[in-house]
Amino acid sequence: MAEIDWAKAASTAHKVAKDLASKWPIVEADDVAQEILKHALEQRALFEQKAGEDGFEEFFRKAAWRTAKAYAAREQNTRDTEDGQYYYTPEEARNALKSLVYTDAEISELIGKKDDLGRCRITDNITSARMDAERGLKRLNDRYREALTRIYVLGIPARDHAERLVANRAADALAIAMNGHIRATTRAGAR
Repeated sequence: MAEIDWAKAASTAHKVAKDLASKWPIVEADDVAQEILKHALEQRALFEQKAGEDGFEEFFRKAAWRTAKAYAAREQNTRDTEDGQYYYTPEEARNALKSLVYTDAEISELIGKKDDLGRCRITDNITSARMDAERGLKRLNDRYREALTRIYVLGIPARDHAERLVANRAADALAIAMNGHIRATTRAGAR
């Protein structure tokens, strides 16, 4: 086990933080650098194990980028959740998906009525939720999109526990994608 050169680590953390902060205006470079160094301290044993090896600087830089991106995404998601705008939950994303098997005409006949179409509660915002879900699906990877389509749109039961977990993670990702679209539209309109 070799000792970590903390001066070099701090320098790398600040370079990565400055680059990331220029791309993610939600975060400050100093906060990102602090988060990177905190992560390095929390994972000190791993970094010390790798410190003596060739390519440690590249290993640390990649780890710093992963940590920085995760921190920025958490900050963005926190702001999106707490900004007072409407925020889709994973359950609402699932409900929007369940409604996709119905035509717009079938949905519009039920808007405002106390009814449900196959366990999908129809409310006045279902049309916008359906559009946001369709846009959000396009932003997901194939595995998530397939699981959501199979289980929630087509109503086919999950094959096993693993597929159920994938579908749950995919619903979380879809809700984030749907919310990201709302905020992107709002930010564009504010310009």
